[in-house]
Amino acid sequence: MLMSLSKVMLDVAAMDPKGLAGFGAGLAIGLGALGTSLGIGLAAGRALEGAARQPEMFSKLQTLLLISIVFMESIAIYAMVVSLLLIFTF
Repeated sequence: MLMSLSKVMLDVAAMDPKGLAGFGAGLAIGLGALGTSLGIGLAAGRALEGAARQPEMFSKLQTLLLISIVFMESIAIYAMVVSLLLIFTF
């Protein structure tokens, strides 16, 4: 088991840097998009739940939801920038 793990690590270290950069770029954008979509889904669900419980708070909840969605989308944009930097700098 330990022998095969070290062999895999040596194989990864011997790979082309462009391949590793592409793998890292895919991982960055994939995890960034996954986290952002989960966050937006949870936030929207909670906002709808809160609006259903207290309809008079809908305008405040809508404002807070839109602000939080903007911040979550900025994380996805950062992930995209990191992936583009990884792709085009190596």
